[in-house]
Amino acid sequence: MKVVALAGGVGGARLAAGLQAALPPGDLTVVVNTADDFDLWDLRICPDLDTVMYTLAGIANPETGWGIAGETFDTLGMLARYGEDTWFKLGDRDMATHVLRSERLRSGMPLTQVTFTLTDALGIPSRILPMCDDLVSTVLDTSAGTLEFQEYFVRRAQRDEVRGIKLRGIEEARPSDVVLDAFAGAEAVVFCPSNPVVSIGPILAVPGMREAIVASSAPKVAVSPIIGGRALKGPADRMLASLGHEVSSAGVARMYEDVVDGMVIDHADEDEREEISALGMDVLVTDAVMRDGPDRERLAREVVYFTGSVAGR
Repeated sequence: MKVVALAGGVGGARLAAGLQAALPPGDLTVVVNTADDFDLWDLRICPDLDTVMYTLAGIANPETGWGIAGETFDTLGMLARYGEDTWFKLGDRDMATHVLRSERLRSGMPLTQVTFTLTDALGIPSRILPMCDDLVSTVLDTSAGTLEFQEYFVRRAQRDEVRGIKLRGIEEARPSDVVLDAFAGAEAVVFCPSNPVVSIGPILAVPGMREAIVASSAPKVAVSPIIGGRALKGPADRMLASLGHEVSSAGVARMYEDVVDGMVIDHADEDEREEISALGMDVLVTDAVMRDGPDRERLAREVVYFTGSVAGR
């Protein structure tokens, strides 16, 4: 079954890994948020792309979910000795990814092609696609003023209230032909349990992306990142609340109402089933917490099976 997943962050990467394990090699395509990409020391850093790439390659740090397992930080330590502010933790092997990516981008190679070369070298059987090859940046209006996403997320440890979001460059962005072809040929589309505001939101905001997903005849299913009124990882619950959204699986379902056919929610939120069904969505209630690799694959198999029972719009 040809599955296209939308993902960003650790939760999205973990379900994508489960899907990769559950599907035949080559049947998974992951479209990844790139609006949190940024430049540091003249290197182009793509946190969500790298988190998905390292996770699907089986080399991600299992404790953090991001970065590389067994990483060292000698380069960062030397930069600190030179007086640099080392607020963004780049490991030595991780640095190699950014060096090569930046060199190839400067040579004129689009991000999609650069990502192909990196994932191929790591032996990843799935396709990982940036949401677009254009530069898009998430800028947040917060209680501390206007902040670039990584400044808010990493440097300031998500402590500021988010009052508004702007996607700089989104008007000029377009999905690549590879992304559009993936949705056209998909047999199922899965929205991973990623932050609906700053991970899935930017993907859907790329002009032409939402239309391409809606036009696909494949059933579209979303896995809620909210369980029992909170996010298991990251600031999604606080962001939803400060931006006026209901912090619940039903609240997330309403955000996806015009594009998703089914919702996967945890047993903790079973009392929201009827509210979500009233939106015209099928609902699967299951154990949506991914504690380890077998859990990821188990949830992925349930999601894929669920797509078979969901009628596309």
